[in-house]
Amino acid sequence: MSNGARHALGVVAGLLLPPLVAAGLWFGVGDLRLQAVQAFQISWLALGALAAAGIVLAFLAGSRLSPVASLLGGLSFTALGVVPLIELTGVRVLAENWLPAALSTGFMTLAYSGLQLFLGVLLLVVSAFPSRWRSRREPVLYEGPYERNVAAPYLPHNGPEDATRPMYRD
Repeated sequence: MSNGARHALGVVAGLLLPPLVAAGLWFGVGDLRLQAVQAFQISWLALGALAAAGIVLAFLAGSRLSPVASLLGGLSFTALGVVPLIELTGVRVLAENWLPAALSTGFMTLAYSGLQLFLGVLLLVVSAFPSRWRSRREPVLYEGPYERNVAAPYLPHNGPEDATRPMYRD
């Protein structure tokens, strides 16, 4: 996959997946809390939503797709995580009843506990690693006397990014 296509798919994933993760987290936490308080039972739908949100969040944080996805997700989660800090100063940012009950309860729980801000900073830090911004290079082929076109296990260093690698890795 070319570097441009990888970053284009990262932009698409960064625009589509973070709202799904936020909705899954907000619904899961909110419905789990409301069901526990009102009916003293566990909401299996909420646990499934939390598990799905965790899987998609792990994909955003650890995929080789593009760091643009985690960067956009980190910016959105950080912005939503800062909202309660702004509201603690007395400035009203959020409207009343802007979400349904389960989503609103989940957002308030995650935002006021600081978990929303934590997830945003986590995604921003994950996207800051320089190795995620590099594209994959084609392997250098060894032209030895006995074998032709075989990848060499030991190669000379090809630049600063290979300075700490003792062996060539795919």
